[in-house]
Amino acid sequence: MSRVQTYKEGEAAASQQAESNTGSKVRSERVALLLLSALLAAAAVVIYRLSFAHFQTNKNLQMLKDENEAMRKNLTMLKDENEAMRKNLTEKLSELSSCTSEQLIRPKPAEAKTTGLCRTCELDWDQHGGSCYYFSSYKLTWDQSRSVCKGRGADLVQINSEEEQRFLDDKVGGKMNGFDDLFWIGLTDSEEEGRWLWVDDSPLNTSLSFWYKCEPDNWTGDNAAGEHCVRMGVKGGATDLKCWFDRSCDSHERSICEKAAETERLICV
Repeated sequence: MSRVQTYKEGEAAASQQAESNTGSKVRSERVALLLLSALLAAAAVVIYRLSFAHFQTNKNLQMLKDENEAMRKNLTMLKDENEAMRKNLTEKLSELSSCTSEQLIRPKPAEAKTTGLCRTCELDWDQHGGSCYYFSSYKLTWDQSRSVCKGRGADLVQINSEEEQRFLDDKVGGKMNGFDDLFWIGLTDSEEEGRWLWVDDSPLNTSLSFWYKCEPDNWTGDNAAGEHCVRMGVKGGATDLKCWFDRSCDSHERSICEKAAETERLICV
């Protein structure tokens, strides 16, 4: 074998070795790039999840803060209302204490002119016919409002006549502090959509319904569950008495409690 041939063969072998080394280097770099890309993708997913979790946490925290503030305001109003009732009761007791037991229990026969029965309501309750009505100053959900009414020996109001609707419309219209400051009444279709029942489970008499125009509409804009409880009120009073609106039962509104007036013996002297 000539020296020239040997040189060429050596050169070819060296060239092949170099190409092999270059290919290995390229493959190593590709593997490294793939690993780096995978790590970056994983990091991006982790960052996204952490950011979303942080957003949800902040959102939930804000909701809790809003609910806490609403509860704090309602508690303050309840305290103020309780204080007002206490003062009224103290004044009433003071008035009664000025009368002698003889005047209250055994009036002199010569002075007693007539006797009979009368219906009366407690302090801070408004009387109409044989019923007493309490108009709350605090705002609660429909269920919470009903529980408060029951705690007072009453229930959310049930409207049985146009005369009663007129009385309530006049009262509510004068007590509202704004166009959206409405009052819960004891009417709901929470058991079956469109089947409106009063709190005593009696069905709504359609000839004695006082829906505002286009109501009820079961709007889902505020609550996806819809609107299944009824509130009433038009500031200043509704000229046609139509002031009922369906509303999400979870909304916080003022309310009207109703109970039968107490019967007492009246002695005129």
